Amino acid sequence: MKKVYLLSLMIALSHYACMDLEEDLVGALTEELSVEGNGLDYDCACGGPLVGAYAGLRYSGTAYHGGYFSLQELTSDEMVVCAKGSDWYDGGIQIALHQHTYTPDHPFLGTTFRQLYEAISEANQALDQAHLEPHEVAQVRGLRAFYYWRLLDLFGRVKIVTEYDPNPPQATREEVFNFVEQELLAILEVPEVSADMDLSSSSLSESSDAYELNRYGALGILARLYLNAEVYTGMPRYESAGTAASYIIDSGHYQLCGQGCAVPNLGRRQGVPFDSEQLEGYAAVFAPNNDGNPEHIFSINYDEYLGPGMNFSQMVLHPASRLSWHLQEQPWNGYATLEEFYNSYEDADLRKKASFLTGPQFDFSGSAVIDYTENDGELQLKYTPAINELQPNAQAESGARPAKFSFKLFGRREMDNDFPIVRLGEVYLIRAEARARLSGNWADAEPDVNVLRARAGVEPYSGTLTADEFLAERGREMFQEAIRRTDLIRFGKYTEAWWEKPASEPYRELFPIPRSAIGGDAGMTQNPGY
Repeated sequence: MKKVYLLSLMIALSHYACMDLEEDLVGALTEELSVEGNGLDYDCACGGPLVGAYAGLRYSGTAYHGGYFSLQELTSDEMVVCAKGSDWYDGGIQIALHQHTYTPDHPFLGTTFRQLYEAISEANQALDQAHLEPHEVAQVRGLRAFYYWRLLDLFGRVKIVTEYDPNPPQATREEVFNFVEQELLAILEVPEVSADMDLSSSSLSESSDAYELNRYGALGILARLYLNAEVYTGMPRYESAGTAASYIIDSGHYQLCGQGCAVPNLGRRQGVPFDSEQLEGYAAVFAPNNDGNPEHIFSINYDEYLGPGMNFSQMVLHPASRLSWHLQEQPWNGYATLEEFYNSYEDADLRKKASFLTGPQFDFSGSAVIDYTENDGELQLKYTPAINELQPNAQAESGARPAKFSFKLFGRREMDNDFPIVRLGEVYLIRAEARARLSGNWADAEPDVNVLRARAGVEPYSGTLTADEFLAERGREMFQEAIRRTDLIRFGKYTEAWWEKPASEPYRELFPIPRSAIGGDAGMTQNPGY
C-alpha cells in the first residue's frame, strides 16, 4: 500500500465542485496511475517508479481547459472564452477570469490547486521508495520544485509538503521561493548560480531526452524563478537569471529550430494548395510530431493514446472545423485570441502564420466548410480576428483561433504535440530581459531578441526596443505557452484595462486561496483582498 502524502485540505478539495471535463480527465489519469506496472515509460528515463511524478506534468492542467492553462491564458490579454448565447456562459466563470472578478469559489482555482498538490503527492510517494537511484531522486525533487513554482506564482502562500504531515504550516511567499531555489540548486549540486559554476557533480544527466529533467531543464526553471524574483520576494535576481540562461545557451547543447529544421506536415490536406508538405522552423517546434526537436530542453510527452491531457483542438475550433482535419470528435468552440494581440504581429512574421487560424475554412478536398448555425449571411465558416462582444451573444466564428500546437488529420480528442516547459527560444528571452533590466537600457536586449526575429523573418531591432515593445515581442514568441499572465505581472501590466476588461485591483495579481482550503483542518488563511 502506497503512503498518501496529501494534506487534509486536499481531502476537502477532492470534493470540490469542478466541471465534468476536468473530473473525467483527472479521474482517468488517477486510475491509470494507480495500476501497478502499467508500463507507461514513454521511452525515456521517466518510467518505472517515476511515472507518477512525471505524469503530474500532464494531469495538472498544462494544456487542458479548466486548470493551469486556463488560469494563465484567460486572465491575460492573449485569449478569451466568450459567451455565445447559452454556449460557454457556464455561470460566468470564463468571463470572471477575463475581467479579473474571480473569487475563492471559482472552480478552476480549486481544480488547479488540487491537481498541483496531487502532482506533489506523486513526487513525494516516489521519493519514499528506497531503491531510487541518485539521478532519479534528483529528477523527482526537480519536478516537485517545478510544481511548487506554479503554486508560488499563482497563489503565493501555500503549504510545503515534503514528507508525511497532515497539516504543516502555511509558508510565506518568500519561504516558498527559497524552497524552490534551494531544491533546484541542491539537485544541480552548486551553492549558487555563477558564471564559473561546475555542474559535473550533479546527479542530473546531460541527456538529450527532453522528457527527462536534466541539468539544463533545471537551470531553465531556475532562470524563470529568478526572472520573477522581484515579484515573489521584492528582491530582484536578474543577474542570476541571466547567468543561468547564458549557461544553457553557451553550452551549445540546444539549437533554435530554424531554416532546415522541418517535419512532415501531418495536417496537410491534399485539396488545399496552401497546406505545405512540411512544417519548418517555428512551426515545427510545436507540431504533432515535434518529439526530438532540437529546441526542446524539457517538455511534456503528450500522446493521443498513452499520454492524455492536451485538448487544444477541442478547446479552440468551431464544431464545423471537425471536417477540416476529419477529427474524431466535434470541437467545443471556446478559446479565441483577442484582436489587439493578434494584430500586434507584422503580417510577414512567420510566427503569425504558425500560431493562428483565420479566414475561410476548407475541408480535406478543398471544399468550403459550411457553418449552418452562423447568421452573418455567409455559409462558409470564416474565422475573423474581430470579436463582436464578450457576452451575451458573441459570434460563433469570431476571434482568430490559437493553432500554434497544430492539428493533424484524423486527430483524436487527445493531441500528440509535446508541450515545452523549457525551450531555447524562451531562454534567449530570459537572458535578453535580464541584461536590459540590469543595465537599464533595453537596447542591451536586442542581440538575443534579434536572433528570434531573424527566425521569424522580420526586421531586427536597432536601438528601438523599449520595455513595452519587449513585452509585445515576448508575447509573440511565447503565445499559447501558458506564461502570459506571469509576464504581464512582471511588467506591471496585468491590472491594466484591455478589451472588455476594466482596470483591476493590484491584489488580483495573486489568485485567492480556494475556499475549500481555508479554515478548519486545512488551516490556511486567505490572500489579502479576498
